Amino acid sequence: MSVKPKILAFAGSLREGSHNKKLVRIAAAGARAAGAAVSDLDLRDLPLPVYDGDLESAEGLPANARELKRLLKTHDGFLIASPEYNSSISGALKNAIDWASRPEPDEPPLVCFVGKVAGIMSASPGGLGGLRGLVHLRAILGNISVLVIPQQKAVQNAGEAFSAGGRLKDPKVQDAVEQIGSRVAEVLAKLKA
Repeated sequence: MSVKPKILAFAGSLREGSHNKKLVRIAAAGARAAGAAVSDLDLRDLPLPVYDGDLESAEGLPANARELKRLLKTHDGFLIASPEYNSSISGALKNAIDWASRPEPDEPPLVCFVGKVAGIMSASPGGLGGLRGLVHLRAILGNISVLVIPQQKAVQNAGEAFSAGGRLKDPKVQDAVEQIGSRVAEVLAKLKA
């Protein structure tokens, strides 16, 4: 790959043993194998208050929101593993998107998102694997001008899906998740060429 895209990989879960954190690491490995430079982000490392317009007006963006924006702006694309909470995305993921969408002075709207490419996936203990949440995530990202690749994966029965080493037990599912990462890298390389 002549043009090395930069991809930010993160999960919408804050939980230490999150299945989605495991899942996004697999996709990140696929992106690295395809030649991308991948940075890992744990949203737990950037705690944010719940978005509040009054807080923003009074104090501006919190330091962690500015750092999140810096990370998003300096990457060409994203790999996002989203848990499903009550048939939608997690509050932590939505809150991070909401803060990152807020413009700072002399900044174009949605600078963190416009023209970026994303791959999405989910792991859930349920039988649908988080599929309903991915519908919402795809809609949110599309509405803020992120190009979401068509390939996605929802891993069901996540408590039994991973080996002790963090790989998916089913080689076909492992390959499908790796392919999400490699596909994002390939699309970005073509766009950057």
